[in-house]
Amino acid sequence: MGRVFVVTLEGKIYSCKHCGTHLALSDDILSKSFHCRHGKAYLFNKVVNVTLGDKEERMMMTGSHVVADIFCVRCGSIVGWKYETAHEKSQKYKEGKSVLERFKISGPDGSNYWVSHGAHIGGSDADDA
Repeated sequence: MGRVFVVTLEGKIYSCKHCGTHLALSDDILSKSFHCRHGKAYLFNKVVNVTLGDKEERMMMTGSHVVADIFCVRCGSIVGWKYETAHEKSQKYKEGKSVLERFKISGPDGSNYWVSHGAHIGGSDADDA
């Protein structure tokens, strides 16, 4: 494997909670109302320092989408997913956007999002990957 080059961001940064690699800026958040298996997730217009997994059809709460998991370029941890194709017209705005799972990233203030076991997590208008 070759040398890993990473982009360094400036501002309010979300980073990989495992290795600290910068992933996205707070200014690029489009929505904080997404959900995943581990709790909250944020939809970002732009993310950096990630690699894409294989594209796959996945049934979400808002319908069927073609998505690819995204992984931290430095440590390889899965940090979320990218929307490749949305079949529903009302969901097309997600295409090309990425979701970072709050459980797997550190916030701009260095905080981590923890889910207590047994907590009910969900939402009627959010996705569930």
